[in-house]
Amino acid sequence: MRTAKPLASVNLHGTQGAVLAMFATLAVLASIIALTAGGYWLSIFTSGFAIALAAAGTGLLYGRLGLISLCQFALVGIGGWVTLRVYHAFHVPFEICLAAGGLGAGFIGVLWGLPAIRMRGLYLALATLMLAGTFQVVITNWSFPNGGTGFLGFMGDRSRIDIERPPIASSDAGYFIYVTVVLALGLAVVEWHRRTKPGRAWALISRNELMAEASGVHLVFYKTWAFALAGVLAGVAGGLLAGCYGGLDGGAFTAADSLLLFAVAVMGGAGDWRGALLAGLMFRVPPALLNYFGVNGFLATMLFGAGLIHALVTAPEGVSGKIKALIASLEGRREDGLLP
Repeated sequence: MRTAKPLASVNLHGTQGAVLAMFATLAVLASIIALTAGGYWLSIFTSGFAIALAAAGTGLLYGRLGLISLCQFALVGIGGWVTLRVYHAFHVPFEICLAAGGLGAGFIGVLWGLPAIRMRGLYLALATLMLAGTFQVVITNWSFPNGGTGFLGFMGDRSRIDIERPPIASSDAGYFIYVTVVLALGLAVVEWHRRTKPGRAWALISRNELMAEASGVHLVFYKTWAFALAGVLAGVAGGLLAGCYGGLDGGAFTAADSLLLFAVAVMGGAGDWRGALLAGLMFRVPPALLNYFGVNGFLATMLFGAGLIHALVTAPEGVSGKIKALIASLEGRREDGLLP
């Protein structure tokens, strides 16, 4: 017979257990990748782990609030732009540039999200997709800062000046571990939000906004909070990508990429950190594998489209939801004495 525990104790234990499991999984996975991968594949996994941060924000908005935001990859580009501009303008430590990129993307996310705060479903999706399209047009004409002077920091056809990585992460393997640590901290922040007062408010808003408002939940405040957090995570991801490649290319931040990020976030699972990690890896690894074997990597977009439809129809919690259900089933069998 199972013994009931106080609700507060269960929540605390669950939060600590989830975070510890996340840290352990990331540590093991990062160790294996750092020891076995090199060169091209190490950069692929580094960028995948960075994009997992943006996927966590996308999953937070969709999984907790039911909001379809299709501008998160554009916010990754905005975060990368701010990170590079701050570095080339002031030559401050990488962490300060990274924080500036996160705050810049968070500010733009809130600024764009406020007019759309009363929107849901298709209308919100279209409004956020407009931001993604706007950024694509702007960055195609402006490009990313590469060491020049002035507001844009662009030097034209001259060779770019790469952003300097942190001294403790100057090598490719060291930088991959650095990105993993930042990812772990970001996912821990998201997990804390899911399991505390903001998460409960978001869940109530998702179920019924009128009931949430009647219960004393400030709709605008908590929706803005969610947009800000998702924007900061996307901006930090953009800064990490800038550090991975030394600079960024405007052609890599299309509106289609924002759609793709939402698709892999839903497929991976918008419910927890596992889904975000899977989404980041799906965003980068399958196209890289196809290219490696001489197949056009854009074929992965078609596969992701089919996968999104399958997830929405048959598995709304994504792959991570299936993993959680399997783990819960095994734990239940063990407690009932059916497993050793």
